[in-house]
Parts: sequence; structure tokens; C-alpha cells
Amino acid sequence: MSAPRERLQAAVRTARDGLRSVARIARWEIGRSAGVVDRRTAILGLVALLLAGAVGGAAMAAGGVALDRDVYRVGVDADGPYHEVVRESPALAPRPPDVGRLGDDIEVVVRDGRFYVADSQKGRAALSTFRDAVRRHNLNRMRDEQNVSAAFPVVVTLQYAERAPDEGVVAGGGASGTDDGDASRETTGDGGSGDGDGDGGGGDGGGGAGAGDGDFDAVGGASGDGPIGVPGFGGAGGLLGGGTSGSPADISPPFPFGALVLAFVFFIPMNFVIQPYGSSILNERINRRGELLLVAPVSPAAIVAGKTLPYLALLVGITAVVALAIGGSPVSVAAVAPIAALYLAATFVGGMFARSFKELTFVTVSISVFLTSYAFVPAIFTNVTPIALISPLTLVVHDLQGTGVTAAQYVFSTGPFYVGSAVCFLLGVGVYREEDMFTQRPVPLKFLDALNSRIDGRRSMAVLSALSIPFVFIAELLAIAVLFVLPVEVSIPLLLVAVATVEEVAKSVHVYAGFRGPFAGQRGWRTALVLGALSGFGFFVGEKFTAVVQFVGLPNLELGRAAFGSAGVAATPTVGLLLLLAPLALHATTTSIASLGATRSRRSYVAALVPAIAVHTAYNLAVVSSLG
Repeated sequence: MSAPRERLQAAVRTARDGLRSVARIARWEIGRSAGVVDRRTAILGLVALLLAGAVGGAAMAAGGVALDRDVYRVGVDADGPYHEVVRESPALAPRPPDVGRLGDDIEVVVRDGRFYVADSQKGRAALSTFRDAVRRHNLNRMRDEQNVSAAFPVVVTLQYAERAPDEGVVAGGGASGTDDGDASRETTGDGGSGDGDGDGGGGDGGGGAGAGDGDFDAVGGASGDGPIGVPGFGGAGGLLGGGTSGSPADISPPFPFGALVLAFVFFIPMNFVIQPYGSSILNERINRRGELLLVAPVSPAAIVAGKTLPYLALLVGITAVVALAIGGSPVSVAAVAPIAALYLAATFVGGMFARSFKELTFVTVSISVFLTSYAFVPAIFTNVTPIALISPLTLVVHDLQGTGVTAAQYVFSTGPFYVGSAVCFLLGVGVYREEDMFTQRPVPLKFLDALNSRIDGRRSMAVLSALSIPFVFIAELLAIAVLFVLPVEVSIPLLLVAVATVEEVAKSVHVYAGFRGPFAGQRGWRTALVLGALSGFGFFVGEKFTAVVQFVGLPNLELGRAAFGSAGVAATPTVGLLLLLAPLALHATTTSIASLGATRSRRSYVAALVPAIAVHTAYNLAVVSSLG
């Protein structure tokens, strides 16, 4: 009984000593960083942040900057009803109603109740803008009416509903049910209210390049912000802009202004924090300054944890303050925290790989651009498509909207960030040693060293393949978000090639590293096949965790089914067993092909990737074609 108790007490003492070491290094890092940044630099940075916030707040308060001011010229009488409309619109500039100047310096002329439009693309665009301005003017005028029911006899409330997996998608307008909000809006908006009549008149007036009957009926009225205003940070539809309740003309598609603001507010502080963090890591490698830490009785993991903890705490604190300021809950903080962790983890790896501050700057800028794009672009489609859930920023939007976040959605959005952060720190700690820290090796060779530091026998190939899944998942989801806007007949083939390329590189790059390290003396074809099969098996096991996509509805999209088609497909036991074993055979085969090329040189490895990617793409195409 005493031996297990002594071992337990020894483990507790070791853990306590490790925590003390981490805390001591964290205090040292805080003091060192505070000494590096002088008072003048801190004041300038604070002023810059305050100015950025002031500019952003002013832009929000003013409804945004009108980049298209006075783009189109409209000829109207100074005492006519349309002069006020043109004057209120930033994009329109009033001019004398001279038909003879039409097409030269005037795009639209309103004269004697008729509308003359220049026969050009700019003329048609000017007419469309003019019609929108008249619609806004009439709406603002009717909003001033005391009898609201007389001004807006039709009121529409738009609610977004998830489409069932087996429900078809109707191209264009005219779909029935609540799933097609645009079709419902068009049918109800053509009649029944005064603003609908005004819009209809505009349509008649703009039927061609000649004249129209001019039923715009614009008389007086107060100016307003228009149907797309600055969104608030509360309510179901305010955050994304666009109305979801009111008259038919008030209903508009979600506008991603809220997501843009959130990306700015949450991500700008991260870019400020990772700069000193990366510099701190690189400083330890210049002139062997970190040698004292290496010889100290502290593990590399404790050193890295102590140096990282202050910056992570700072980012989480800033995130909490921002979330509190915009009305968020702890859900917002929990959603942004893994992004901050991945920022720091990637910067740590960059600081360990870079050979100079110039190279570190390039690495940190690349990290910032990629991670910001990954979190920002999908969040634009919040409330439109499940693709938006690949970004943790979408969880923040849902939190501020009050729509709630499920556990499956949180795991789906943040899981790759958590695991990816752990893997990055794991690789970086692997080269936190004298032979790597103080040598000027190129970044690709440092990356291979980091992989080799985690290779301990053949089974390591399976482990490293499984650990690559978060990065593969992030790359594939980003490819889905980028290709989402293209036609399906174009996006699916491109996606299949992208998926095959990402997965084949992820499965084989550590095999290539192994043949440059621990397996340098075992470059026979048998070893290549064994390592390739083990790597493919590890990837297959890790890939099964992507079944979480079923909980967020991503396979309901054609691109989602193309990328994750075999996950959770209902089938007979025989077909199910075939679908289970076929990916295993695929991964083992294609990785073995790449492994055979990796035994020789970098060129042969890259050349072997080509047939491996081709086989993988053909398989993906066959699966997508058979499963529909």
C-alpha cells in the first residue's frame, strides 16, 4: 500500500513543481516583455487602437462611407418632385433636365413626366439606383404617416427554416413554403401597399432606353437611412442587417456588416499581441540567449507554456472585454479563445522556424491573413448556409443574436482550432532543443526536423497521420467556403481535386521526413509499403471523427456531400461494410504510392504524389457519382 501511495505523492510533487516552474517563467516573461516595450511605444499603440475604434464607430454612426458618391448624373427640375429624391441619394447628382446631353454627362433625364435613359450599361445602372432612391423616399414618407396600417396594409415576418435532407432545391424564385424567403417576398411585395406601387411605377419607367409613364409619385417626405442601415448588436436580424419583419419592402436579405465589425473588433488585438510573442520566441534563438533555459532543470514543454501563458491570458482578457462591450456572453469568449490559441501556436512554430526577424514578419503576416480569412469569410454566410459554422466567429454572431449554440455546433466550429493548436505546440516543442534552436536551417528543413522529433518507430506514422486531421479538416472546409459561390458543375470537380491533394500531402509528408531521418537506412520498397499502409490506416481512423459534420447539416449541401460523402450514409449492411473498408484501402494504397517516391528524393516524392492524387480524385468522383 505504501509503494502506490509514494508514487502518487511523487507524481503530485512533480506536477506541483512543474506548475511552479511555469508560473515562474510566466512572471519572468511578463517582466521581460514590459521592459522591452517603452512608455512611448505603449502610448502610441493605445492611441492607434483608440483612433481605429473612433473611426469605426464614426463609420457605424454615419451609416458607412459612401464610396459611390455622385457617380450617376440625373437631370431633374429644381422645383420638381424628383429633385429632393436625387439630392438625398449619395450616388446621384442633380443636373439640369437637358435631353440633348443624355449619354454625354447625364445618364437619366426626367422631363414632362417621362424618363429618358442613356443607352449604355452605366445608364441602366443609374436608372436602377434612381428607382431604389425613389423607393426609399416613398418608404420614408409613409413611415411618417400616423396611421401605420393605412401606409403598410401588408406586414410580413420572415423566418428561416432548415431544409430537410431529402427536400429538393428549386432553382430561381417560385418555391413554396418558408424555405424560400426571397420568393415569398417577391410575391407579397408587388401589390397591396403604397411602396409597392411606387416600385412598380419605377419598373415601368425603366423598361427600356426610351421613355416611361413615370408613376414614381415622389412628393416631399423626410429623408432616412434606407432599408439597409447600420445594424445593431441585438435582435434576431439586426446584427446582420436587413429586415426580417415589416412591410414587404422592408424585408431584405441578411447583410454581413455585423460579421465585418466582429472580425475587426476581435482580430485586430490578436495581430498586435502575436507580434511581441513571436519576437520573444525568436529572441531566445539569437546569440544563444535561450541557452540558460535549456540547461535549467525545466522541461521544454514547461518553458513554452510559461512563455505562452501571459499572451494567452491577455488575449482572453481582451476578448472578454470586447464581448462584454458588444453584449456577448461567455459563449463568445469560449468561441474566440481557440482562435487566439491557434494564433499563438502558429506564431510559436513560426518563431521556431524563422531565421530572422524579416522572415518572422512574413510568417506572422501569413498566419494572420490565413486565419482571419478562415474565420471571416464563412461568417458572412451566417443564417444562410451551414458552411458558416466552420468559423467560430459564427458562434459569436449566434450568441449576440440570442439564437443559441448547441454543443455539436461548438465542437464542429472550435474542435479543429483546439486540436490544431495542440499539434502546432507539439511540433514546436519538438525542435525546442539546442541542435535546432541555434542553427540557421531553412524553414522546410526545420519543419522536417519537427516531424522527425515526433517519429519513434513505425507506429508514429499512424499517429502523425491522425494528428494531421485538424489541418486537413480546416483546409477542406475553407475550400468548400471558397468554392461555394461557383456553379455545382464547376465547384465539385475542383473540390475533389483539392481534397485529394490536401489529404495525400498530409498523409505522406511525415513519411518523407522519416526517410530523411530515422528511416534513412531503411529505404527499401517493403519499408515504404509498410509505412504507407500505417500512415493510411492512421488517417482512416482519424477521418472517422469528421462524422461530427452530420450534426450541423453540412452533408445537406452538395459540396458537403462531395467532401464528406461517406460519413454516416444510410445503406444496407453489405454496402455499409464496403463503404467502411473502401476508404481504408484507398488511403493505404495512395499513401504507399507516395511513400515509394519518398524513398529516393524530393523530386521523386513530388512526382509520386501526382498518381496518388489522381487515384484519390478518381475514387472521390466515383463515390460522389454513385451516392448522388
